[in-house]
Amino acid sequence: MNQKMNSGFTLIELMIVVAIVGILSALAAPAYQNYIVRSQVTEGLTLAEGWKPAILEYYANNGGLPSQSDLSGTAPASGKYETTITVNSGVIQIVYGGAAANPAINGAVLTLVPYTNDNNDILWQCGLAPPPTGTIATGVVPPPTTLAPSQLPTACQSPS
Repeated sequence: MNQKMNSGFTLIELMIVVAIVGILSALAAPAYQNYIVRSQVTEGLTLAEGWKPAILEYYANNGGLPSQSDLSGTAPASGKYETTITVNSGVIQIVYGGAAANPAINGAVLTLVPYTNDNNDILWQCGLAPPPTGTIATGVVPPPTTLAPSQLPTACQSPS
């Protein structure tokens, strides 16, 4: 009696493994793209953080919110994924785009809107998030945030 020992995988086993890898890849690609977009959006928020101290100082000294020309010693900021970051009546507007930016955010806008509370502190509303509680709007109508909720960091998303 001659029995041959089989070693290795059968063709059907290999096909099943390849199918599983293909399915996992198809599911992972969109999630990775959202991750890339969110990381690019976060760069703009990081650059915008540089404007906040200048806005706070101007507000403390003058009682009003500045435009870009009121902030001496500052210049329009831009990074690898942003075309401009500007200040208008205290509102920080980030416009995404450029050669390095993901096409999904090219031309999209993210706004950071200042609000004041009873202590005259400035609190910030980011993107689609609700205004800070117990605050008063500055009277400025900011340009709308045009990024999709999935493209925004968690702090800038609507709680819906």
